[in-house]
Amino acid sequence: MPYPEYLVAPMRQELTAIGARECRTAADVDATVASPGVVMMIVNSVCGCAAGKARPGIAMALQHGHKPDVVATVFAGADIEATDRARQYFTGIAPSSPSIALLRDGKVVYMVERRDIESRSADAIADVLTMAFDRFCVPTPAGTPS
Repeated sequence: MPYPEYLVAPMRQELTAIGARECRTAADVDATVASPGVVMMIVNSVCGCAAGKARPGIAMALQHGHKPDVVATVFAGADIEATDRARQYFTGIAPSSPSIALLRDGKVVYMVERRDIESRSADAIADVLTMAFDRFCVPTPAGTPS
């Protein structure tokens, strides 16, 4: 049984307010992951580490000069189908929420799992994300392998 919308709506809004695209169906996830460039897929959650660490850290990281081409989110426990589909792209990675994946061409190039979030502050999460953005979200000159 999914969480009631009145409970998750404010938590959804924290990410959509900073530009995240909501994916509520498997088709939404597939279309988003097929976007060109780097897609950051956030598995949002009602837990305290999502509220106090993940969402604030993501917001700080997205102020960085380099950032993903697309920022999207699914909500674990609310958007069941969409969350299941997003996790299908996270090959070899155990399901966890919250979590943050950077994908290119439908493949995970960087992942922050719940265990990585629980042990860090929002500032530290922003730091690891901006380091990943600098590595994976910088345009490469034409003809240079990415």
